Amino acid sequence: MLFPTFDFAIFFAVAFTANWLLNPYPAPWKLSMLALSYVFYGWVGWGYCLLLLSTTAIALVGGNAVVRSTTEKRRRLAMALSCAGLLGLLGWFKYYGFVSVNLDNLTHVLGLGRAVPLLQVALPIAISFYTFMALSYVIDIYRRHLSPARPLDLALYLSFFPHLLAGPIVRGNELLPQLRHRCDPTAVDYSRALWLILAGLFKKVVISSYVSSAIVVPVFTAPAQHSALESIFAAWGYAVQIYCDFSGYTDIAIGLALLLGIRFPVNFDAPYTARTLQDFWRRWHITLSRWLRDYLYIPLGGSSGSEARTVRNIMLTMVLGGLWHGAAWTFVFWGALHGVGQGVGHLRRRRRVRRGLAAVAEGPVRIWMQRFWTFQFVCLGWVFFNATGLSDAFGVLGRVASGWERPSPLVTPLLVLVVIGTVVSQLVPPDAVERLQATFSRQRSAVQVGVLALILLGITTFGPAGVAPFIYYRF
Repeated sequence: MLFPTFDFAIFFAVAFTANWLLNPYPAPWKLSMLALSYVFYGWVGWGYCLLLLSTTAIALVGGNAVVRSTTEKRRRLAMALSCAGLLGLLGWFKYYGFVSVNLDNLTHVLGLGRAVPLLQVALPIAISFYTFMALSYVIDIYRRHLSPARPLDLALYLSFFPHLLAGPIVRGNELLPQLRHRCDPTAVDYSRALWLILAGLFKKVVISSYVSSAIVVPVFTAPAQHSALESIFAAWGYAVQIYCDFSGYTDIAIGLALLLGIRFPVNFDAPYTARTLQDFWRRWHITLSRWLRDYLYIPLGGSSGSEARTVRNIMLTMVLGGLWHGAAWTFVFWGALHGVGQGVGHLRRRRRVRRGLAAVAEGPVRIWMQRFWTFQFVCLGWVFFNATGLSDAFGVLGRVASGWERPSPLVTPLLVLVVIGTVVSQLVPPDAVERLQATFSRQRSAVQVGVLALILLGITTFGPAGVAPFIYYRF
């Protein structure tokens, strides 16, 4: 069930009514939200509800086993077995096909015949997101950062429909307390929630859809038929498309949860204003970045060891982060590219400090150059992220080098305005946006309704017929 659809509008009307009618009664409220969340997920495919239920059961049993263990060795074993079970489910559904095909190709080259059966395993939507939430739940209990939740609370934590399909990846200590102690309905900022929902819809339905159809799909489908300038704008355009698509989804999810009295963490912070790749990952998909940091990078040793070990940890984290996004070599390459970029940046900073060199003088020119080149590197990575194969990605990049003699009819003034305007808009100071939202919240209801109606009119007028699924649904 997609957010920007009539089906979801009816569903959410029911959920909103049930939420506040049952708000004073904890157990009925949790049961109703759990049932609605499973209906929401089951709308995609009812069989996958069993997978979500299995993930919940493993996390529940694993967390309780960790707490009941009497020695540190048993605690570690309970945690490891639980994580292995969760990763086993994720690995079977998401990576079996990728591994089996590549292993089969290798054994054929070596003349060993077929090593494993080739099976088509359907990828359940959202499995990566709720698996990571389940993993963090078990690991946080092992680290004594979290107490085991009641079965109903845990089931709702993992399945709560606003975050279920594409995040944010919410930690147990962020969401579980809100499920136990319900919000006062008079304390909810409904106008901010509606603002976020409509802003997210505008980014997804209008901007992302337009850029996708105007430049991204034509160029990435047949790169050889397009010019260098069109290829460059296709890379920039995909940067805009995926940002508006995913941050738009996040805005909607945060707004929907807020209407139900639940607060989610921020997931984007003007990522295209980043001055380094490290800064980019502090701003892009923040809940995934901190998950990779806290549950992968730091346990590997982080930056506490030698330079070589630190670079190794960065590379492993980014390659596995790329593989989390999808079972394809394009995602592995994308993750490795970011790993190399961050590794080189880390070495440059460390060696400058070791040589006792003074800090580089800051200034507007340097800041803008850092932002420009960081954005270009990120766009280079997006080419591999979006391409269906490595050859297609290099095909797009090849046109940048060899396609300058061709005309560029797809690069229209409107496209240039939308692409550059969307990137530049991220330079607007956050406090200015917050003041605008606060000013909107203080207006009379009639004014708020009028503004929201105009935004909705713009979405329906400029948006395409029908709504494509959000990009991150497939991860």
